[in-house]
Amino acid sequence: MPSTAINKSARLETRITPELRQRLREVAEIQGRSLSDYVTAALHAAVQKDLEEMATIRLTREASELFARALIDPPEPSPALQRAFELHRSLVRYS
Repeated sequence: MPSTAINKSARLETRITPELRQRLREVAEIQGRSLSDYVTAALHAAVQKDLEEMATIRLTREASELFARALIDPPEPSPALQRAFELHRSLVRYS
C-alpha cells in the first residue's frame, strides 16, 4: 500500500575517532537503538539546546539593573532618534 507521506532524509557524513564510535555504539545498544537513531536523536537534542541558549539573553546583575532602569525611566530621544522618527513618519502611512 503506497504511503501518502514521503519520508525524506539527508545524509550527513563526519569523521570521528574509533573510540568515540565505540562509545556511541555502546550507548545506542544500552538504549536499544541503532547507532544512526541514537546519533540523530543526540544531534537533534544538541541543536535544540543550542538554539534555546542563543535565544536567551543573559545579563549581569549590573546590566539587568541598567536595563530595568531604562525601561522604567527611559532617556529623552536623541536628535538622531528624533530624525529617524520623522523620516519614518514621512515614509509610513497608518490607516
